[in-house]
Amino acid sequence: MQAFLAQLFLGLINGSFYALLSLGLAVIFGMLNIINFAHGALYMLGAFCAYFLLTYLGLGYWTALILTPIIVGAFGILLERLLIRRVAKLDHLYGLLLTFGLTLILQGIFLNFFGSSGQRYPIPSQLSGAINVGFMFLPIYRIWVVVFSLIVCLATWYVIERTRLGSYLRAATENPSLVRAFGINVPVMVTLTYGFGVALAALAGVLAAPINQVAPLMGADLIIVVFAVVVIGGMGSILGAIIAGFSLGLVEGLTKFIYPEAANTVIFVLMAIILLIRPTGLIGRIMANIQPVVDAEDTVPSQSIDFEKFGIIALVLALALVPLTEIYPYFVMQALCFSLVASAFSLLIGYAGLLSFGHAMFFGTAGYITAHSLKVWGLSPELAILLGVSAAATLGVIAGAVSIHRQGIYFAMITLALSQMVYFFYQQAPFTHNEDGIQGVPLGLLFGIFDLSHGTTLYYFVLIGFIIGIGITYRIMQSPFGEVLLSIRESEPRAISLGYKTNNYKFLVFVLSGALAGFAGSLKVFVGQNASLTDVHWSMSGEIVLITLIGGLGTLLGPVVGSFIVIAMQQYLADFGQWVTVLQGLVFILCVLLFRRGIIGELFHYSGLRSQKRRTQKAGHTKMYETKLDAKG
Repeated sequence: MQAFLAQLFLGLINGSFYALLSLGLAVIFGMLNIINFAHGALYMLGAFCAYFLLTYLGLGYWTALILTPIIVGAFGILLERLLIRRVAKLDHLYGLLLTFGLTLILQGIFLNFFGSSGQRYPIPSQLSGAINVGFMFLPIYRIWVVVFSLIVCLATWYVIERTRLGSYLRAATENPSLVRAFGINVPVMVTLTYGFGVALAALAGVLAAPINQVAPLMGADLIIVVFAVVVIGGMGSILGAIIAGFSLGLVEGLTKFIYPEAANTVIFVLMAIILLIRPTGLIGRIMANIQPVVDAEDTVPSQSIDFEKFGIIALVLALALVPLTEIYPYFVMQALCFSLVASAFSLLIGYAGLLSFGHAMFFGTAGYITAHSLKVWGLSPELAILLGVSAAATLGVIAGAVSIHRQGIYFAMITLALSQMVYFFYQQAPFTHNEDGIQGVPLGLLFGIFDLSHGTTLYYFVLIGFIIGIGITYRIMQSPFGEVLLSIRESEPRAISLGYKTNNYKFLVFVLSGALAGFAGSLKVFVGQNASLTDVHWSMSGEIVLITLIGGLGTLLGPVVGSFIVIAMQQYLADFGQWVTVLQGLVFILCVLLFRRGIIGELFHYSGLRSQKRRTQKAGHTKMYETKLDAKG
């Protein structure tokens, strides 16, 4: 009984942090329609701010509890003024991508200066010790965290839902023009609201500092759990975030007592189940996307696909000559593998308008199955790849059946939840060897003839695999099936009115995209001769999104260009350490703010506009010439 109550109490403490963090997320989304992925990094920033105040200024816990939310909240206001408001009127997913870039920057900076190890922050003397309640000792500080978090949550709910200020805030999000007519400065109100949401994250960081060591990655995985909490409670629901936060903390604690192995996945399982039953969460509201994920202005001219085909052919011819040059083949092979998985993702988001934040589960699953088949079962390379791709496709069928009926951010969050469930499964499965992964994978003989342990043979094997994968993607894009997908992306109601079963089309392209991502994961096993948890972690999904965003959504050549850029940054800037992460974050932000079509998308869009302008001018000159002739006649 004592162990049971102890786990429930620990769950209640975790629930306090979940509630406080998810409250900040709910406030920002409910008031600003921004999905703040940087919330975990701002939580970390709050803990470090308290640490700096103590270490360098000698200011204790109670002072930090007051100053830190103000300081970090002011930093949040600066972020909103400079960056966040630029994507506020776009689809929610652009805000998600922008704040993901901010997360990479903040984490990279602190990792560069402090490393991954944690810094100790002492418990204040007034809250040290424990209380004997008969059946167990309860630490006073942890009781304080639970009580204080509950008070802050309820006070925030009361201000937003029961006061005139809260009514102004809600009205400003629904009809800003009307609120502005009453003399209220809506932009300032929005900015202060974002700062308040960030201040809540910083407050949670101060509370967590004495319990958890202050570390750069303390919010990296926690933010994924908090996102699940927010989605379960209902995006934008203040009360839903509070209830879901504390409740899921208790559920997690109970699961640790009953079946500890499932404690990391229970929240994601509940999220998937609840969204299947209630698509908007427990106390959520239906969201209307401001714009589609990829609207007409963010796509390239349809005729550009032919130019891309010739570009790919030229690239393949150049790649065929790489073994004859001084270029490092491993770098090229790695880039080709990431080109394939990014192409699979680009097909899904560019042609079906579906943002999957869980493509790493297909990539990593195929890698694990292929590596295990080669090393343990001793299968030939072609059979190992076939098993890996089949496993990824099967997982795509399961994930698609669960998620395909959802849209927008809910689809992205379900795929993220499913990916995390797969990650935790591989973390505990015996055949994956946990953190060590499957190392030293034998390459074998392809078709019993070609020795893949030979460097040149392996290179051309990967190149041929790349050609096959890109060829399949191109065929899908050019097929009537691809045309239907485009019509669904542009106007799903219209496609339904024409008799298309849109969910069937989206399900099929999701499975195909998962299988192609799995094919890329299988090829990567041969390149690195290993399979690890890194390939199935949510950060890998973020990297896939980054590659696609840099190159161009919905393009054929874009993911290839994006992968070479990202892999080159990782390869040739490795001496800069964690600054590479900062550079990736900067690239992410620049892509979202300046060229959402990506490099290839912008090139084709610009050339398309120029071509259209020249055609218009030519038609105008022709009409003028004909008018003059008529006048002379």
